Amino acid sequence: MSPWKDKLPEGWRRVLQDALANPAFTRLQAYVEQERQRYTVYPPEEDLFSALRLTPYEQVKVLILGQDPYHGAGQAHGLAFSVKPGVRPPPSLVNMFKELHDDLGLPIPREGSLVPWAERGVLLLNAVLTVREATPNSHAGQGWEAFTDAVIRAVSAKEEPVVFVLWGAYAQKKQKLIDARRHVVLAGPHPSPLSASRGFFGSRPFSRVNAELEKRGREPIDWRLPA
Repeated sequence: MSPWKDKLPEGWRRVLQDALANPAFTRLQAYVEQERQRYTVYPPEEDLFSALRLTPYEQVKVLILGQDPYHGAGQAHGLAFSVKPGVRPPPSLVNMFKELHDDLGLPIPREGSLVPWAERGVLLLNAVLTVREATPNSHAGQGWEAFTDAVIRAVSAKEEPVVFVLWGAYAQKKQKLIDARRHVVLAGPHPSPLSASRGFFGSRPFSRVNAELEKRGREPIDWRLPA
């Protein structure tokens, strides 16, 4: 098996070298490859590190943290909250698009792919990067969390200010990994149907992210998606 670290861009390999050299990371790869032999696992191998590939370390301006990849056929492609073009947006993403419209007046996107955001400096990171089909959280506790915590710490170590968006209780537990003296943490309710009406709607996260970036002399994010 070719080492996963070879699939990562050079900038990420450099800042994650300790995590990549940890034997636990090798054990995690072996576990996931064994799972792929026995079950259908999402996302596909080629999409596993899409978030890190599409958003180079040097270009991260915003980090939006998700929990677990979508576990339905053809949905997950390595970006938190995003689905492949042509796949119906799941409920949390539909609610994000409603809020995007209400916040910035942008049209509701016709596709659920957030690749354009990733390419503009928004790191769409899940805390766990793989899942067994139809079995949510099935790969939690297998070692992904240590790796993605290392990603969050590496982003927190950047000199340029970054806006961290933590939706829901699970994401907010990661706040301890972030240097809030140098960076901005925007915490709020999750966009899922269970909690969107309890404070996500009306929270204006997209304009708030841009206001914080501009306040610190950074270019705002272009949140437009094909409509």
